[in-house]
Order: sequence, then structure tokens, then C-alpha cells
Amino acid sequence: MSHFDTLAVHAGEEPDPETGALRTPLHMSTSFRLPRFGIKLFEALTMDSDRPPYAYTRWSNPTVRALEDRLAALEGAQAGLAVATGMAAISALALTFLSSGDHLIASEVCYAGAVELFGLHLPRFGIEVSLVDTSDLDQVRAALRPNTRIVYAETPANPILRIADIAALAEIAHAAGALLAVDSTWAGPTLQRPLALGADYVIHSLTKYLNGHGDALGGAVLGPQAGIQRIRKEMLVHLGGALSPFNAWLISRGLVTLPERMERHCRNAAKVAQFLETHPRVSRVVYPGLPSHPHHALAQRQMADFGGMLTFQLKGGLGAAITLAEKIRVFQYAT
Repeated sequence: MSHFDTLAVHAGEEPDPETGALRTPLHMSTSFRLPRFGIKLFEALTMDSDRPPYAYTRWSNPTVRALEDRLAALEGAQAGLAVATGMAAISALALTFLSSGDHLIASEVCYAGAVELFGLHLPRFGIEVSLVDTSDLDQVRAALRPNTRIVYAETPANPILRIADIAALAEIAHAAGALLAVDSTWAGPTLQRPLALGADYVIHSLTKYLNGHGDALGGAVLGPQAGIQRIRKEMLVHLGGALSPFNAWLISRGLVTLPERMERHCRNAAKVAQFLETHPRVSRVVYPGLPSHPHHALAQRQMADFGGMLTFQLKGGLGAAITLAEKIRVFQYAT
């Protein structure tokens, strides 16, 4: 079973051994009966196993684990960790692999919460941070230091849809002895596979495309088994950003339609981008699928399609943008 569409429906699920149910049950229990004293109890209480027995839902839960297994299959990762939000995923990754005296290179344009975490908070703990344009490889090389531990890129970048070269960034990071982490939320595993391009970790806000229905917060980090286990043991447990089993169940349900939804998102966005680019009141359209995008050729190489997000500017400036936002009828002006 390896076709992406099939994995979106079936990965991480087996018939329930007691009831025969074909879909993963919703396990809302916070606590589980511990195994008898012995090695399994030790694993449950210390998280020293890759798949420890269930003990407490902050550590793991059958419904959450099924989601993690499906996400790992979709990204081609050894393992995955699902957490409460995308920011919980970013925070857990950063605080697992960065300590006082270490250095982080990150995209200066990415999700606002990530920029604020990197720029305002990590320096309070003695972590040095360089925010650079990660689509400019020379800027990344120039920012490297002997203590650089992570290069962090968001591609496509929120909100300006800048595209960073994942394979080239992986070469630069690894040559310097650093990890490459990629926030791939605005592409999703349907359109982009950062691990296959050399990234060490990939991050998603599950709230967006992967859930797809606007009704559940969630986040995920995916990568090598040992690293994901370290994040689970050190930061999921201690920071407490556990994913609700109900949200995990909703997100797993949303993943079933991910391939079909992404196909339609891309098709619709391309039509809207083409329409706007020829509109007399529009000055600029930014969409990776348009030849006018400065990173269009890279997006063609790196992505299977160009996503459902676009940015455009009006010739009337801010006033025209506010007027347009106030007069929208089909969709809403919202976060």
C-alpha cells in the first residue's frame, strides 16, 4: 500500500481487534490501566520505547497515534508527533534541539507566531537567532556560524509565497553540521515532500489543509524515529502541548479527502490567479503557478502543484484593499 491517495484513507488504521470497527475509534480517556510491574511499566512511565504502552494521553493515545502513523506515511517519515497546534510543533522542535549558546537561522518571513518565537523569546534563553531570506542561499551561507544547530525554512512562505530551495538548503545545513527543518503547511504532503528533498524534519499546522474543515487545531513534527522520540519525551511531556483525541479524530477524518481537496484548491487558485493578473485594477499577483512569480521554475521542480493560496495587490493601494475586504460576499474577512 504505497499510493498517496490510498495512504490518505487507510494508513495508520487496522480493524479494531475487539469490535471489528474499520475506522479508528475515538478514545477520549485521559488515563489507561498500567501494565504489571516490569519492563512494560518502565517503558510506559519513562517513554523509553519507540511505541510505549499507553499510560496517559499527554504522552500518547490510540486515536492520536493512529493520526501520527498516517501523517508519517504521507510524508515518508520514520515517525511523527502530533501536538495541539502548529506553534506547539515549532516550539517543541526548537526547544528540543536548541540550548543556550546555540544559533538558529530562520526565514524572516513566515508565520507570525514563529517569527515572534524566534525573534522575541529564544534570545531570552541565550539562543542566538539570525532571520534571513531563506530563498537567497547566499544570505543563508553568510549567516552560518560554528554554533548553528538548525536552519529553519517555511516554503511556500506565509504570506508572500516565497519559495525556498529545500534540497540546496539541506546541503548547506548538513555541510555545517546543522539540521534543516521545513514548515510545509502551505503545500502539505500532497504537493511537497521536504524529507525526500533532504530536510531532517517537516512541520505542519494540521489546522489548515490537512484537517481541511476549519474545526480543529493541531500540529505535527515528522522525521527520524530517534529525533521524534526525543521531542515526545523531552518537550511534549514537559511543555504539555498535547493534541486532543477528538481533534486527532477530526483531522484523521479530514485526511481521507486531502488528495481530492488539494486538486480542487490548486485548480481554483490557478483560475483566480490568471483572472486577477489580467484585471485592470490589480497591480500584482503572487502565485507560484504563474510564470511571473520569481521562483516559478523552482516551484515547478520542487512541488507537484502550486497550492490554493495567492496574494495580490490593488492599484488603489490600502484604501482599495480595505474597500474590497468590506464588500466581499462569497467568503469572509477572517484569520
